[in-house]
Amino acid sequence: MSNVKIGNKISEVRKKRGLSIREFSKKVDLSASLLSQIERGMANPSLNTLRMIAEGLDMPLYTLFIDEIQHELLILRKSERRRINHRDSEHVVFDLLSPDYMKSNVEMLWAILNPNSETTPTYMSHEKEEFALVMKGEVWVVIDEREYLLEEGDMVRLLPRMKHKFKNTSDETIEILFILAESTL
Repeated sequence: MSNVKIGNKISEVRKKRGLSIREFSKKVDLSASLLSQIERGMANPSLNTLRMIAEGLDMPLYTLFIDEIQHELLILRKSERRRINHRDSEHVVFDLLSPDYMKSNVEMLWAILNPNSETTPTYMSHEKEEFALVMKGEVWVVIDEREYLLEEGDMVRLLPRMKHKFKNTSDETIEILFILAESTL
């Protein structure tokens, strides 16, 4: 990304925040003339200077380097979902709901659990934190060998490395929305 584009983005955000260049220079402890040069693309700021500016604007540093985001890339159409093959795919089908743009720290999966089946014959565990929201039907969540009935609209939070699985003991298809996120634990 060019210095001009970075400078334009800084200027635009600063103005949206209602800060004059002098007010902003005091806030970030940089001279008004340097900020003016950066905003006009006339200076080549160091990474540390850009970090100070981003912090002063209360925005992540990386956003200064991103060209305009193509909103279409943030949309995932139902017809474009990727199916995730599970070793026990005759019992459960997972569709990945997260668009790939910028590789998010969050994954969303739509699961369809067939009647009288389980997500896995044994337990699963992983490094991510997981939330499961029952969208249709009732399902049993088994956590460390203890079973809990979840009804439509109920949600469960599963911590990293927690052994778990889901069981459908009914004659109906169950739908579950899974959200997996990088854990801070």
